Amino acid sequence: MAKATKKQALGRGLSALLKDPANDIKSADDKNADKVVGNIVELELDTIEVNPFQPRTSFNEESLRELASSIRELGVIQPITVRKLGFNKYQLVSGERRYRASKLIGLDTIPAYIRIANDQESLEMALVENIQRQDLDPIEIALSYQRLIEEIQVTQEALSDRVGKNRSTIANYLRLLKLDPIIQTGMRDGFISMGHGRALINVEDLDQQLDIYEQILSKKLSVRETESLVRSIKGPETAPKSSTKSLPAYASAAKKELTDLLDSKVQLKVNGSGKGQLIVPFANKEDFLRILNQIKGEK
Repeated sequence: MAKATKKQALGRGLSALLKDPANDIKSADDKNADKVVGNIVELELDTIEVNPFQPRTSFNEESLRELASSIRELGVIQPITVRKLGFNKYQLVSGERRYRASKLIGLDTIPAYIRIANDQESLEMALVENIQRQDLDPIEIALSYQRLIEEIQVTQEALSDRVGKNRSTIANYLRLLKLDPIIQTGMRDGFISMGHGRALINVEDLDQQLDIYEQILSKKLSVRETESLVRSIKGPETAPKSSTKSLPAYASAAKKELTDLLDSKVQLKVNGSGKGQLIVPFANKEDFLRILNQIKGEK
């Protein structure tokens, strides 16, 4: 407890230093800047404005109340990060949930790290720190990656180095932005997972995407079931043409009979030696049991 009190007292001392208009710190080269930059400072909440570059656009009210309750009991454990705009004026770089929760319970001050940066550096700091530290939903992460690429003008390779993620991971997030906006909203609201979204990306037609999305919600399909449903829909289009042409007559006829019998888009592959595979796709557990009963001759 004594350690925490000492830290808070130090923060208040630095805060007083920042309120000296005759020695206002405007850059890292100014007098006393080394005492402030990189240290924890107690800042008044009403001197801080929200960062317009903040990638998070929605905040769960229940989650905020839980965080506010924790802050009421334990204080702000992890300081927010701000950049100095002018005399006694700051802007959030990261930590908006802590900032909002602190205001929710009526706190006057909040511990903060102060950085001196231009707008572009602030944008990059906000996006990178939020990607790494905040529990953003997949669409918010994708939008953050997109903004970094477009506004900071970095390549996916350079972005990979900056955020410590594989380029393929970044590409997978960016592909989510090709989904229908309704599906993106559903992912942000937690109705479907990123895994569902990645499966739906393989369906180019947006109306078809929405049809599958409605099935995911109504039938509570898992990611694996969704992937199977997408494959069954795209099956005839994605099956190698050479396999269809090379099917022996007996296999070609059987494929049509099985498709009609099982009411499923059966796939058949036969190699030159006569060995092959029979693939019967199903959409979910109920569909699988239906096909199984049909094969067994049961109703």
